[in-house]
Amino acid sequence: MSEQKVEPLTRTYMVPLGLVYEAAPYRRSKVAIRFIREFTTRHMKAKEIKIKTDVNKVIWARGIKHPPRRIRLEMERDEDGLVTVGLAPEKE
Repeated sequence: MSEQKVEPLTRTYMVPLGLVYEAAPYRRSKVAIRFIREFTTRHMKAKEIKIKTDVNKVIWARGIKHPPRRIRLEMERDEDGLVTVGLAPEKE
């Protein structure tokens, strides 16, 4: 059985990370990264996800206890089904 090719797709999402604050303070940033992966899987129908380092730096910028409450991300799916998650460009 051959794998189905999916069409390339780019979307911008505002990902709410407020639920991350229900986790213990010493693991919130780790939970935030996991939440972004789950969010991407749910909304982009992805099996394989790659999170860029700039997203990781924003999540961890204020330490493990204080990740941002929300983050604006751009998700790009290629023909092979790989989704790359990066920061969305700033509005002008």
